[in-house]
Amino acid sequence: MKRFTTGLIAVGMLVAGTVSANATTLKLAHAAPQGDLQQKLAERFAEDVKTMSDGDITVQIFPQGQLGNDSQMITGTRSGIIDITMSGLNNFTGMMPELGGLMLPFMITDRDQAYEVYDGEIGQEASAKFENFGLKVLGYPENGFREITNNRGPIVEPKDLEGLRMRTNNSEALNEMFALLKANPQQIPVAELYTALETGVVDAQDHPITIVQSFKFYEVQKYLSLTNHSYAALVLAMNEKKFNSLSEDQQAIIMKAAKDAIDYERKLSKDGDAAMIADLESNGMIVNDDVDHAAFQKAVRPVWDTFTAKYGDELVNKVQAVTSK
Repeated sequence: MKRFTTGLIAVGMLVAGTVSANATTLKLAHAAPQGDLQQKLAERFAEDVKTMSDGDITVQIFPQGQLGNDSQMITGTRSGIIDITMSGLNNFTGMMPELGGLMLPFMITDRDQAYEVYDGEIGQEASAKFENFGLKVLGYPENGFREITNNRGPIVEPKDLEGLRMRTNNSEALNEMFALLKANPQQIPVAELYTALETGVVDAQDHPITIVQSFKFYEVQKYLSLTNHSYAALVLAMNEKKFNSLSEDQQAIIMKAAKDAIDYERKLSKDGDAAMIADLESNGMIVNDDVDHAAFQKAVRPVWDTFTAKYGDELVNKVQAVTSK
C-alpha cells in the first residue's frame, strides 16, 4: 500500500510539473480604481484568455497603480517586468509625439468616428510605431470624451476658463489649448490629482466621466461641464518579446480576447454615460450640458496650426478624411 501511494504521489508530481511547464502567467497593470471600466475590461480579458487557453494562460491584474504610475508601467512593460499595460494614449506621446494629432481638441467629435479611426488603417499605422519601442498593441479601449470639472462655475464658453488653475495630463495639444484659453495648466499625475483638488493646488481638471466617477472627483469638485473637447483613447499594449514568445495559437487567443474585451468595455462606456451622470448628480455635482461647442472649436484652432507646423499634417488630414464623411 505504501509503495502504491508513493507511486501516486510521484505521478501527481510529474503531472503538476508538466502543467507548470506549459502554463504562462501574464501581469497586466493599469492606473484606474477597481470600480472603473478599465478594471472590468481587464477582468473580461483575463477570463476569456484563461477559458480559451484551457487554463494554460493566466492573467494577473494589478489595478490602481499598484505597479507604478503610467510612465513607470509603460517602462516596465517595455523592459518585460510587466507583460501588459493599459494606459492613456497621451502617456505614449513622449516617445511618439506625432500621435498627439489624434488628441487635438475637437478633432474627433463622436464615438463612431473614433472607432473608425482607431480600428482602421490609422490605428494600424499607429500600432506599427509602438513596435519600435518593444510594444505590441492589442487594441485601443475607450476612456471617453474629456469633460471639465471645477469649483468656480459652469463652463459654457471659452472665457469661462480664464484664470482657472487647470490640471492637465502630458498631452502637448491639451496643455496648449488651456494656455490659449487663458487657464493656468499644470501637469499632475492622476494618482495625485484628488489631493491636488482637495487642497486647492488646482481648481479644475479634465477627464472622461468614468474617471470622474471612479476616482470620486465629485467629492472635491462641484461643476461638471460636458465640453467633449477631446476623445481619449487607451492603449492596451504587451511586451513585444513576450508576445512573440507565445505560440501562434496563443497569440491568436490574446488578440481575440483583447478585441472582445475592448468591444465589451466600449459598450459599457457608451451605454453607461447617462447612469454615470445621474450618479454624479446624486453625489452633489451640478452637470452642465449647455456648452457653446462652436465657440470652443473656433477658439482652439490655433492649436491645430501649431501641431501641424511642428509635426506635419499627414495624420491630421487622414483623421479629417474619416471625420468629414
